[in-house]
Order: sequence, then structure tokens, then C-alpha cells
Amino acid sequence: MAYSLIDDTDGAVPLTALTKGQFAAWRDAASAHERAWASAVGFTAEPGKTALVPDREGRLGRVVVGTSEDEAAMWAVAGLSETLPEGSYRLDPLSTDSDPSRVALGWALGTYRFTRYHAKPAGKAQLVWPDGADRSLVERLAGAVFLARDLATTPASDMGPEELAAAAQRVAKAEGAVCRIVVGDALLAENYPTIHAVGRASSRPPRLVDITWGDESAPKVTLVGKGVCFDTGGLDLKPAASMLNMKKDMAGAAIMLGLGQAIMQAGLNVRLRILLPCVENAVSGNAMRPRDIVKTRKGVTVEIGNTDAEGRLILCDALSEAADEKPAIVVDAATLTGAARVALGPDLPALFCNDETVAAGLLAAAAAEDDPMWRMPLYKPYRRLIDSKIADLNNVSEGPQAGAITAALYLNEFVDATVPWAHLDVMAWNGRSRPGRPEGAEAQTLRAVYTYIAGRFG
Repeated sequence: MAYSLIDDTDGAVPLTALTKGQFAAWRDAASAHERAWASAVGFTAEPGKTALVPDREGRLGRVVVGTSEDEAAMWAVAGLSETLPEGSYRLDPLSTDSDPSRVALGWALGTYRFTRYHAKPAGKAQLVWPDGADRSLVERLAGAVFLARDLATTPASDMGPEELAAAAQRVAKAEGAVCRIVVGDALLAENYPTIHAVGRASSRPPRLVDITWGDESAPKVTLVGKGVCFDTGGLDLKPAASMLNMKKDMAGAAIMLGLGQAIMQAGLNVRLRILLPCVENAVSGNAMRPRDIVKTRKGVTVEIGNTDAEGRLILCDALSEAADEKPAIVVDAATLTGAARVALGPDLPALFCNDETVAAGLLAAAAAEDDPMWRMPLYKPYRRLIDSKIADLNNVSEGPQAGAITAALYLNEFVDATVPWAHLDVMAWNGRSRPGRPEGAEAQTLRAVYTYIAGRFG
């Protein structure tokens, strides 16, 4: 009964999902009893409205739910596991444009709850697996999303660099991957200086997680995730309101770890590598200072214009390492800039990409999976905005404009132009609850990137 999805059972109550545009046709085809009941309760398929239609013996005979014409079909019944009466339900035959696997996945994602610190009863409604659903795909992706949500929801008191690395180790062990972790001053010995510079001020040492899996002769796919387990802003301290939700500043690492888990469970024909720089951006006597100069793994020197622009610093060392192997594709995810949220809002991650074919493939997968992203430009004339007078680069521009673009251009400096690279600037948080997407941490772009990689390399 994983994710409240069950095998076929006798007596499952029919469940019909309708948009307002479909309601008239359903009403005309329904029994006189069902039409009368819908009319009596005023049901007209308004989104989010539900009619519980009794049979002639007074038992629940059918559920009819209204869905939005603006929402993808996968969310049509998502969330009903918590609101329907206890029992089993069977979807009416899906419309021809509905993918049974995506509908089942929507239901599964709606069963998520975070229960580490307090009990939260599970919904008691169960859905019979829709005909034609790919069960292993649904369970694989739901498990990946749940992992990412759990990690990013956990407060920093219990999810520091060590705990995040331990979670990665567990995933690697479960999937038969090799996991290597470089900790503390060993980062300097192995030439990851910017990861060390960001994390050294914390009492919890920084580290780099390096997971490898798959046939060495297979196409190389490398995932990089920002793992800032808490971000105070460093000496350029954040105001309290901005610091409140910084436990989720490691969501990029959580998303990439969940994605990697799904890829390994699927047995895709890739040589997978996952690089997760894990740090806490803290304040202490040895914290990096504004105007300090740090030397990166690539040898490029960077002036610290702002200690709160730390994510790009830990990513640049990891991206340099990733690009050195000349993989078929590098994808990174990071809660990198507020500027991306200003431009696109919280629900629409920004995609920056140096390869037209990869960008088109990712956007197509995002549309198919209702896991959106929007392409933004690596506008090269803005590169001058991160010039430094005394170093090769500044980690920020002097002005407030084009912040997401300049952050992406900074990262672009550490990826060889011949290596296809996609950078995802994500919010990774649902500010409100919607069916299948409860308020809280969210694995934005995970499903879309998985679909692209599986389609290309599967």
C-alpha cells in the first residue's frame, strides 16, 4: 500500500474528476439519481469542490470532484487521500490526454507528510492503481521527491553538513554506489578552497560529498547541488525575516540527491556522479570577510563582494571538478538568488543553459511533467558587472539589477564551454498548499530533469 495506492479490489468506489467544461457531458450521461444528487448539492464541477453521491442503499456510490482547466491532469485527484472518507476508490477511465502514471504520481505526492517531530495521521483513502500506470516509475519518483522534501524540511539543528552527508551516504549504500566525503581541512589539501572558505566559520566542518555509480564506459551525467545547511549571510548578516527559512538553503543538494537516487533505482545507462558541497555559512572569528580574496579550484581568484553570496562560491569548486571530466551533461540546482524569485516568482524556477538542445529538452520535459522552469539568458555583456579591480572576479555585482543572471554568469566561468551545462535557480518551497504540493519544502525541477535524462540516456 505504498503511497496509499493499492491493487484492484472489489467494492472500490468510482471516482470521477471533471472540469467545468466537462460537467455538462457528464451530467447528460449520468444516471437520473446522480444528476438529481449533483443538482441537490449544487455541484457544478467548481475546482476543489467534491460531491459524495450515495447509492440507493445509502452507501457511498460515487465521488465526483471538480478540477481546474488550468491545472495539469496529474493533479486532478492529488490531495484527496486526506479528504475523502476511509475506503478504496477507483478512477473512471481517464481521458485520452491523461497519463495514468502521472495521475497516480499526483495522488502519491499528495500523501506526503513530515512527521519527524510530531504525529500526523495519514489519510485513510486509498486509490486503486490506474490501468496502465508504471508502478515502479511512480514509486521511484515519489520516493525521490519525499527524500528531498524531508531533507529540506528538517531544521538545521538536525540537518547540518555532517547529517546531510550521512543522508547521501545512506542513499549511496542502498543503491550500490561509491561515496567519498572530503571533510574540513582536507578540502584545502584536495584543492576545494572556496568550499572551505565558506564553511570554516562554523563549528560543524564543511565537506564535499562525491558519489559515483554505473558503468564507467556509459555516458557521464554529473549532478551538483548547493548544500548550505543554514545561511546566516556570514558577516554580511541577513535580517531576521530573511534568515527565518534558511534551513532550506541546502534544497539544491536535496533535489540532486533525490534525483540521483531515482536515476540509480531506474538503472539508467549512465555513469552518474553526484557532487554536494555541504556547509554552514556561520559567523565567527575566522569567517571570510568582505573584500577578502579567495583562490578557487580552477585557479581563478575571487573578491568577496558579499559574504551572503556564498552559494556560488561552494558551487564553483564543485562545477570545476565536474567539468574536468567532460561529462555528457552537468546539471546543478541551487536556492541561489532572490533575484530569480523577483523575476519569476516562487513557483517558476529559472533555467540557465549553455546548450540549445539541452535547454529545449529540459523545457519540453518540464512542460510534460508539470514541473515548470523558465529559461533566462546567460547574457554575456553583463559579465563585466562581476569584474574586480584586484582579482579575476567578484562574487557579486555592485548594482541591484540582473542578480540571477550575474550569479549564473559567475558559475559559467567555471564550466568549460564544450561541456553542456544547465543551472537551475530554485525556490524549493511551496508558500501555500495545493493538491499534491503541500506547503513547505518542494523538489522543484526533480521530475523534469529525471524525465529528460531518462529519455536521453535510458
